[in-house]
Amino acid sequence: MRGPFAAPPKPLPKESMTSGPTPQLARDWASIRNELRRAVPDSTFEIWLAPLTARAVVGDVLVLAAPDEIRSWVADRFGCVLRTCAAAVLGPQIAVDVVAPDAPVEQVSQPARGGGVTPCDLHPKLTFDQFVIGDGNRFAHAAALAVAELPGQAYNPLFLYGTPGLGKTHLLHAIGNYVRDHGNGLRVRSTTAERFTNEFVAALQARDVDDFKARFRDTDVLLIDDVQFLQRKAKTEEEFFHTFNALHETGSQLVLTCDRLPADMAALEARLLERFQAGLVAQLSPPDLATRLAILRKRVQHDGIELADEGALHAIAHAITSNARALEGALIRVVAYHSLTRRPLDGELAAEVLAGLYPNARPQRRPLTIERVQDLTCDAFAISREELLSSGRSGRIAWPRQVAMYLARQHTGETLPAIGRQFGGRNHTTVMYACRRATERIAADPEAQAIVQGLERRLDAGD
Repeated sequence: MRGPFAAPPKPLPKESMTSGPTPQLARDWASIRNELRRAVPDSTFEIWLAPLTARAVVGDVLVLAAPDEIRSWVADRFGCVLRTCAAAVLGPQIAVDVVAPDAPVEQVSQPARGGGVTPCDLHPKLTFDQFVIGDGNRFAHAAALAVAELPGQAYNPLFLYGTPGLGKTHLLHAIGNYVRDHGNGLRVRSTTAERFTNEFVAALQARDVDDFKARFRDTDVLLIDDVQFLQRKAKTEEEFFHTFNALHETGSQLVLTCDRLPADMAALEARLLERFQAGLVAQLSPPDLATRLAILRKRVQHDGIELADEGALHAIAHAITSNARALEGALIRVVAYHSLTRRPLDGELAAEVLAGLYPNARPQRRPLTIERVQDLTCDAFAISREELLSSGRSGRIAWPRQVAMYLARQHTGETLPAIGRQFGGRNHTTVMYACRRATERIAADPEAQAIVQGLERRLDAGD
């Protein structure tokens, strides 16, 4: 069976075929399986992908065998992830074919160019499960999920905007992956404005515009990344305008991303800007501290990185505030330095690496921990740690405790349950109540506000 994911490599001579598994293929398949494990949830891998076996490589086609009862589903639903993971190990030219266990390998043919193959244009790892939600992206995430669940019905078009590295492309691919997995066969096409332009120019030169139009208009969900690149390209703008109208009139979903608001693209045609603004416009903002820490923790967990302590994550999160991409880049550099030097992966190492690689960043002098917040609070209010963590409810103890919980929530990035455990085993609702009371008193009492601001300055200065 030819799945919808086979890329069109150049045909190779018949002599390049191998008729059966080899030790090299076994090693390659083990590496591909590792890529698949990282790309999909464990339950998905065990149910659908673990039963696959590698039969052979025929030219540029990796031949996989699947049991009859799941073969069609695997080919249709997991073709893109199989192709992507195989390409990571065997090279970008590789195609994948899923066949019956007893199918003759020698009869596998090279995929024909332009044979109605659906392009593998979605990154399998960019899913909603892997997206870290924070105050700066919560609304955009909710809008993207609503669109994925109800394409063409929730918000059409959905226009996501924000500076680079905040997760626009992640949400775009998450929508596409969700629809492909749960959309009952809905057709998804994802591309960039630059690629749309290049393909349109190529179609004009080849006098094959009708085929170009069919590719982009014969779909149920069209995802376009970086639409700001459409500016000052008159013919491409006109073609995209007509594509937009054709899809919108038939109820197809459009999702667009951009690094600025529609109104800030003065070089784009007014009629196209009107279409962009006709749906829902959702902004993604830089992540706050708690979100930055969550992004780093998820990356550490995903990659199986072993930390000496969380000081390294706190140092990175305080030094890099711009976007998630910069955060992950800083983490990669710190981990690489740890691997080369064999030094503990802790806050001291991270601060040293960040000072060299990001001279304009201001790494935190000491890791911000709940214990440090508690120590500074006790010092400011002249109470002991035992009193702070006790069950006492007198005003002399309750107010400092509320301040400490508030500061821990605002500045350490720890979860509510984690903060509660550090305050004598209290539950998360107690922490929520304390944070709310502290916020109200800070807003209403100038003296309380001054005390808290003083503590925040000491935390920020690394006292």
